[in-house]
Amino acid sequence: MRKMMELYRGKTKTLYSTDQPDLLVLEFRDDISALDGKRVDQFNRKGLINNKLNYFIMSHLQKAGIKTQIKELYSHNATLVKNLKMAPLEFVLRNRAAGSLVKRLGIKEGTALCPPVFDLFLKNDDKHDPMVNSSYCRTFGWVSSDHLSRMREITFQTNKILNTLFSEIGLILVDFKLEFGIFQNEVILGDEFSPDSARLWDQKTFHKMDKDLYRQTQVGLIEAYEEVANRLGVNLD
Repeated sequence: MRKMMELYRGKTKTLYSTDQPDLLVLEFRDDISALDGKRVDQFNRKGLINNKLNYFIMSHLQKAGIKTQIKELYSHNATLVKNLKMAPLEFVLRNRAAGSLVKRLGIKEGTALCPPVFDLFLKNDDKHDPMVNSSYCRTFGWVSSDHLSRMREITFQTNKILNTLFSEIGLILVDFKLEFGIFQNEVILGDEFSPDSARLWDQKTFHKMDKDLYRQTQVGLIEAYEEVANRLGVNLD
């Protein structure tokens, strides 16, 4: 499989075409960003770690019956994926209060949310990813009602599966973001699942092991990402 033209360059990942139209190469760079891309830095090995972590998590979800975009590892920092027609939406599920929920509602960070809180956002950095709902999706044609319903269902299924997985290795799945696309008229989980897109805390110490270390200008980001990978048994060689 040959990597060809750059198709899209996001804040931390790049998509390339291949010699097969239905397949792309998803490359994880060493970049990290905050404040809608206004703050950007690089951390050595971050692309490798997130690529391997994402492949592990997506493979785990596939074994549990959730269809994802991944096909196979392409290189140390890239994965071969299906060419999805992405929905311009971010699906967020919150098991504990953190981040924007704390700021919006004044809830104490770490408060358990039962049942979990589901949020839907328009993926648009220029507009700071505004919160939307199913009515917006219908009116503006972002995604069909049936596909939206399936995406929401998969989000909750993912939460159940990954809550169990992370609990077994001593981590709390605080919240996470998912993105979806359509492939042959079927909803497929796309983009990534990594400490860039999920909040993970140690069960005993509540130490943060995710991108909040960077957002809050704390040290130890790569060490935390590596620790998550090591606990999951991900080979980073």
